[in-house]
Amino acid sequence: MANDELRETFELLVRHVLDPHASWSVGSFGAIAEFMRDEDEPVDIHRTEGSISAVTDRGGIRLSAWPGLRPIAYETATASSRSWSQAVALCLPEAQCGMAERDVLTEIGADRHALRERDRDAILFDLGLAQRQADICIRTADPALIDTLRAACGRPVFDMARPAMPAIVAAGPHRVFLSRFARAEVYQPIPPADGTSPIGPHTHVLPVLLKARRSHAATAPIPPGWIPAAHLFPAHPAADALGQATAFEPERHRAFQALLGRHGLPNLKLYKQGVMHALRERRPAPAPADRFEKAVLRATMAQWHLQAAGVGTG
Repeated sequence: MANDELRETFELLVRHVLDPHASWSVGSFGAIAEFMRDEDEPVDIHRTEGSISAVTDRGGIRLSAWPGLRPIAYETATASSRSWSQAVALCLPEAQCGMAERDVLTEIGADRHALRERDRDAILFDLGLAQRQADICIRTADPALIDTLRAACGRPVFDMARPAMPAIVAAGPHRVFLSRFARAEVYQPIPPADGTSPIGPHTHVLPVLLKARRSHAATAPIPPGWIPAAHLFPAHPAADALGQATAFEPERHRAFQALLGRHGLPNLKLYKQGVMHALRERRPAPAPADRFEKAVLRATMAQWHLQAAGVGTG
């Protein structure tokens, strides 16, 4: 790796791939693949000088050191006043994040870069969702599905004249989401339209959100000129992997605050410091200037109350 900043970012990725309590997403607004694993789940972890991967029977993730990759740590509010969300957006400059942006179903060929050797002869198809920072693909070795997909190639995947999507949902092929520096694979079945996503690795492809043509959710404080192509979700100090409330864990809280200190946006860090100072002095917090500061205020208040109730406010 070429420099200290690149090495530091890669070690951040490695550290969290090794942590079974961290989870990941790869994709765009409206099309994401999520990877997580249980603490006691068998996992194959492979590290090279410039990449780290983790693969289970349910899915896998590979992340690579990439010049210009910028982690942006942030906190956002949730519906509950006693909780918050936290994430690290893994961003590239807008001019460097672009993928194929295919807009029709396209056969790519054998997936020679599959995480597992046994999947490398299966055929990769780009769904043609035209997402700037991620190619949204499926992979299959099923001859019947391959024939159906080949017949529909060159058309939008949701084109009812060549109904590829119902065949995809019924067959449940592997989903493979690719960005410049990340690959996520999901092996679990695709739930029906009226079903729920399985626990563990899964994908979401939501046409309504895709129509918005956004690179990320409006609640994420991503600076202009930067595009998130993946996210890291470090272990939450007050919620489990399913978002259910748990006892507050100070070490996890301190770990993410350290990430905020290193990779948070300067204006939001400064605002949070002002809120904390006001809370310690038992005076009103400074008024938020925008939606992002408002989210920081709500997250900080939730953290303050949990610490006060459980472990003090030090």
